[in-house]
Amino acid sequence: MRSARHAQAASRGFTLIELLVAIAILAVLAVVSWRGIDGMARAQEQMRDRADAVLTLQSALAQWNSDLDNAVSMQPTRAIDWTGRSLRLTRKSTAGDLPSITVVAWTLRTGADGVIRWYRWQSPPLFLRSDWQQAWQQAAAWAGDGGGGSSAPGGASQAGSEVVLMPVTNWQLLYFRNDLWTPAVPAEALGANESLPAGVRLLLDLAPGPALSGTLSIDWVRPTLTQAKS
Repeated sequence: MRSARHAQAASRGFTLIELLVAIAILAVLAVVSWRGIDGMARAQEQMRDRADAVLTLQSALAQWNSDLDNAVSMQPTRAIDWTGRSLRLTRKSTAGDLPSITVVAWTLRTGADGVIRWYRWQSPPLFLRSDWQQAWQQAAAWAGDGGGGSSAPGGASQAGSEVVLMPVTNWQLLYFRNDLWTPAVPAEALGANESLPAGVRLLLDLAPGPALSGTLSIDWVRPTLTQAKS
């Protein structure tokens, strides 16, 4: 008789309370698992954003150094000109088989999203003096120093190409001349035939973001610089 009752009780299955407890446990496990997956996804996204930001910064600084390393001083062109808000350079071009030069410009600009970013502009390869003069003026116009000449980010600008770089709130340049670092001044103040400085110090105020933030200082030394013998 007793064994029959035990068999009948066993055949009834789980009670309502037991089912509710099991459902509650499964719900808690599901929430914990979801939070874990969400946390992992967020961490991966943050790491990806940081890696992209660091790569952009490294690429921009590598291009900056390349522009300065390949800057050329030859009559009647100007090798470098800083206006206080933008920098123009004349550098050797690496495009094509024939020797040519390129005009490059760097500046800060506020985008449609209200974020100030570092921009770089580059002209096509130049072969004639008149082409250089036109590109030099176009670079000034693109940077906002010549009255207009802007374009949509990432598109063609004044027959050249524009690249949008990382967010930067401010930037400054210093030149190393006569064994002294001094704030960069426009070429007109130094003379049209002024050569490249012995060194250029770049000060970038990086906006807070996934990569570095704060003031970044980068020194460039002219490759052809020779130390005077004592």
